[in-house]
Amino acid sequence: MNQKVQKQKVTFTCSAPGARSVLVAGDFTGWLESPLSLKKQKDGEWKKTVSLAPGRYEYRLVIDGEWRDDPQCQVRQPNQFGSDNCVCIVNPPAPSGT
Repeated sequence: MNQKVQKQKVTFTCSAPGARSVLVAGDFTGWLESPLSLKKQKDGEWKKTVSLAPGRYEYRLVIDGEWRDDPQCQVRQPNQFGSDNCVCIVNPPAPSGT
């Protein structure tokens, strides 16, 4: 039985009005192998929505080339560089029809 895993939409946001670039890099992007660019909004906030399978993902923001924490993330995991990675938990979708 081959059941398709339902991915969930996850939006990463960052308030950095003066930044030239904001990336999200994590274990779901191969870290700096394929980081995702956030798009700057008119209000100075940066956003990117991605689809992720249910699971636990570690990530950090890269603002103008510098690794930064996501201030909106409440869950952290120490990394080998002496700082913390942010943790994103993607839950499976609720069963429909219940």
